[in-house]
Parts: sequence; structure tokens; C-alpha cells
Amino acid sequence: MAEGATRYDETFAAWRRDPPAWWRAAASGISWDTPPARAFDPSLGVYGRWFPGGRLNTCFNAVDRHVAAGHGDRAAIIWDSPMTGQVETITYARLLDRVSRLAGALAARGVARGDRVVIYMPMVPEAAVAMLACARLGAVHSVVFGGFAAAELAARIADAKPRAIVTASCGLEPGRVVKYKPLIDAAIALSPHKPSSVLILQRPQSPCDLMPGRDEDLLEAEAAAAPHPCVSVEATDPLYILYTSGTTGAPKGILRDNGGHAVALNNSMSMVYGVNAGDVFWAASDVGWVVGHSYIVYAPLLAGCTTVLFEGKPIGTPDAGTFWRVCAQHGVRVLFTAPTAIRAIKKEDPEGALLKRHDLSRLDALYLAGERCDPDTITWSQRLLGKPVVDHWWQTETGWTITGNFRGLGLFPTKPGSGGKPAPGYDVVVLDESNQEVPRGQIGSLAIRLPLPPSCLPTLFNADNRFRDAYLSAHPGYYSTADAGMIDADGYVSVMSRTDDIINVAGHRLSTGAMEEVLAAHPDVAECAVVGVRDTLKGQVPLGLVVLKSGVTRADAEITADLIAMVRDRIGPVAAFKEARVVARLPKTRSGKILRATLRKIADGDDYVVPPTIDDPAILEEVTSVLKAAMR
Repeated sequence: MAEGATRYDETFAAWRRDPPAWWRAAASGISWDTPPARAFDPSLGVYGRWFPGGRLNTCFNAVDRHVAAGHGDRAAIIWDSPMTGQVETITYARLLDRVSRLAGALAARGVARGDRVVIYMPMVPEAAVAMLACARLGAVHSVVFGGFAAAELAARIADAKPRAIVTASCGLEPGRVVKYKPLIDAAIALSPHKPSSVLILQRPQSPCDLMPGRDEDLLEAEAAAAPHPCVSVEATDPLYILYTSGTTGAPKGILRDNGGHAVALNNSMSMVYGVNAGDVFWAASDVGWVVGHSYIVYAPLLAGCTTVLFEGKPIGTPDAGTFWRVCAQHGVRVLFTAPTAIRAIKKEDPEGALLKRHDLSRLDALYLAGERCDPDTITWSQRLLGKPVVDHWWQTETGWTITGNFRGLGLFPTKPGSGGKPAPGYDVVVLDESNQEVPRGQIGSLAIRLPLPPSCLPTLFNADNRFRDAYLSAHPGYYSTADAGMIDADGYVSVMSRTDDIINVAGHRLSTGAMEEVLAAHPDVAECAVVGVRDTLKGQVPLGLVVLKSGVTRADAEITADLIAMVRDRIGPVAAFKEARVVARLPKTRSGKILRATLRKIADGDDYVVPPTIDDPAILEEVTSVLKAAMR
């Protein structure tokens, strides 16, 4: 353990001494059309840009170069779908053929460098093929999670203004088929921007009718197309937009560049996860989220690994042993998933009886991220697996690890409840409201000293000022993570809670403000608040409190049922909005602000102090009884 800690300390110190030199060395792991003249230019962009002047193609680095090096027969993607009972292995050579042909099909429909393409797909190989095909053309993809409803999809289409959409006829959930075509049609109807082409993967579980003049069969278009070569782009050109919920208004389009993204993600596979070319890596997530972008598609393929693309659930497809079956069957070296998934497995199989049926000798480690992991889940996993279990912290905005434990640098002792130590590239601090660093062991706002390392967002899509306001204004000179936490005497970072109204439901960041907008649209609702409360399975779940308009005669139960259905329809089932309660009034400050932080503490059973600015303490007492009843 001491040796491992020393290797980490030496590497972190080397980065601190000369960050540009450290990242220039990391950049040597990428094939460049034109090598960058310098690692970083602080005069460009909002806070500087990485590898300016360099030219490359991300798809070439993820696919073509491995085939050129003689590894075309190596497995690139293993698609494992308990939803369909299928397992398919796609080699690097086959992936190259499919990606280059789909790129040709998109190019034939007018997609060129800089154009946007929305991808709305289930967990099928075509989702990864579409992402890589966009990268091959220098086009900018925006993947939208297939669980989002039409209104959310429409907002992303309106903002990205895609030339084309790549989708499927349906997605599969345990016990049901989710038809995508009606959602696509409704979203396009709602959006002021209309894409000219829609390519649809026809799935046999629910084929759909095609709209003449706009819709085409994806596989037919791919098969008929000529292969398209890689388009060289600037390192600072955008690779993708990934929308995340904003606290108010339109969704935020997180922008990712090509050069810094390729360098950091390629480097992270060996440094963070300790895997190398030929190893099997499985990120049990979805391509609609940042984990799917970074660690299902790009990072494993950049490093020449085999990536597992899984269409299923941790339980129910068919049981709580599915994850262990996949690891054993495919020889997974590192499994990366959310604590929610492990908690669900633990609930169904607390003694690990299903786990013990599988040979996990090739599994080296379990990595957890997406939300703070409770210590009990980590210790349970370590006890049953007999493997290192690493809780690491990062965000959609960063694209890769902020803090963790680094297998490639030798593991150091873990502290359950902590996300580990900062990765080389991140200067993490804890600040108070005056922008001063707080002493070790004290809680404050977690921030990262600028500049952010490669692969972190350089800005928001078409919204530099919004980027400054959202991330750089709270603590000038720093990126604000909007997480509260502490750094202990040994340098371990612990994330304690969010500092805004974005809640984390099963690893998915969702805006309570967006849910409030839905509730407020109900004709019987006068006022509302949504707070995230702790949940043993999902981490957090939303709870709605509504005040009805005077004169409403409908039963409370009927109204709350309406509200639950509205959130499911307009935001999607990922919101897990299943609880709403009617209250007479909402507790507020004298200035009219709802006491959301206090409500969260009450719902969680935490100690709280009645704010001195409260308008009427009696209102808080009334709502407290409702919250406690709802949480029983």
C-alpha cells in the first residue's frame, strides 16, 4: 500500500511541477494529423484551450489505428442483451466497416463537419456506431437518453438544431416495449427546428411506419453507402454536446472538444482503472449519460480495449446475478457502475448467493460513481467480491475522474464515504462564501482551480456567458462543482451534498426546478416545491409538495395521481417521481423564498435549525407532519 501511495504522490507532484509538460506526455498516446504546438493557451476561450493548433480525428484514434496496427480481429464491442437473449461480438475491423459506411450515409444526407446529429437510441451497437460515425465526419453528436419524454427531446432538438436524427423504432424495458417513433414525431412537431433526415433502426420487437421524404431505414442506408474517410478536425473543435438539466430554463449543453477529450480519456484507462489494450472493460450505464459517452464508447476504444454494451438491468433481467454472469462470461477486468445498481443487487441477494454461482477470478476491481456511495454498500461489495471497490467522483461537466483511487498508479487505502484523492490535473479546494479556503476537515463548497484539465467542458454550447454564470461566478478563479464537501488531513475528498436544486436519482442528475414547472402547469395547483430526499436504493428521490387553488373540489389523491403522470409524461420515468402531497401552505422566508434546504433536512430526518428569516413557523410545523407521514 505504501508503494502505491508513493507512485500516486510522485505522479501528482510531477503534474503540479509542470502541467503543460505532463499533458504533452499524455498526448503522445494519441495519433495526431498535426501535433499541437503547445499543450495549453490561456488566451483562448473562456479560461483557455487545450492542444490548440493540433489536428486529429477521434474516430481514427478509437477504431482505425487499431486495425492499422494489426488488431482488426480483436473484439471491440460485446453487446449483451438479456432483453432480447442476444450476445454479439463486433471486432475492430467490423466496427470500422460499419462506422465508415454509416458516416458515408450521413454525409450523403448532407451531414458535414460542424453539423449536429441527435442520437436517440436504446442500448444497441448502432448507438455506438452512430456516435463514432459523427466523430468520423467531424460532426457534433448529441445523444439523448431514450427514457426522456417528447418535450425534453424537443428542447434538445430546438437548441442543437440537428441536420439529422438517428433513432430506433423502440427500446426495451423489463415487461414492456417503449415505442420511440411516436416520441420522435411528437418532439419534432414541438420543436421549431425540423431535421431533414431521420434514420431509424427497425427493431423486430416493434417496427414502425416511416414518414416518406424524411424517415429511412438505418441499416438499409448504411449498407448502401460508400465508406467515408476520417475528416481531420482541430483539437479545439467540438466532438459532442451532452445536455444536462439546468436549474431554470433551457437545458445546458455541455460541450466536449476532440483533442483534450481523446488525450484525457485515453490516459485515464491505464491511470485510473489499470486496464490496457485487449482488456475487457464494462461500464454498466447508458449511452445517454456521460458515463456511456466516456466509458462505454470512447475511452475503452481509444485504449484498444474491449467494451461491454449491456441492454438490461441489474435486477429482473432475469435476476440479481446478471451483472456477475456478464463479468464471468466475458472476462470483465473492471466493472464500473452506479451505487444504485449495487444497492438493488444487495436488496435482492443480500448474502451473495447468486454472485457465488459465477467465476469472477478475472474481475480485478469494482468502480462506483454517479452519486456518493454510502459506506455500507462499499463494505458489502468488498466482503462478497474480495476485490478492491473504488468510489470515485466526477461530473458530466468534467467527463472523467476528479477524485478516485488509481489502479494504474498502485492502489492506496480507501476510506468508505470518500471519493478518494484528486486525479493529476485537478487542483481541488474547499471554499467558503468569501472565496477563501477552509481548514482541512471542514465542509464548504468544492471547487477546482482554473484551468480545468483536458476533457472538461471548455464552455456551454452557444452560451459562454451562461457558462461563466453557472460555473465560474460563484468563486472567481475557480470552477464551482455545486457540490459541498470536505478534504481531510490525508488529502481524501468527501462529497456530502449538492449545493443547488439538482438532485441525483440513481446516478441521473435531474432538476427539481424542471419538475416544479410541470406541477405548476396543473390547473388545480397554485404553488409547489420539489425537494430531493434520501432513498436507500436510488440515492435520492423527488418529493412534491403542492398548494391547491382555492375552490378546488377534486380529491387530493386524484390530483396527486395527475401530477405523477404529468412528470412521467413530460420528463420521463427516470425522474422516479412517485410521491406528491397536498399542503395548505409552503414555508417561506420573509422575502418569499421557499425553505427547500430545511424541507430536505426534515424529510431526511436530519437535525435542522428553524431559519430566523422564516415568515411563519407554524407553517413549517404543519408541513413537517406531512413530510414525516410521506417518508414512513
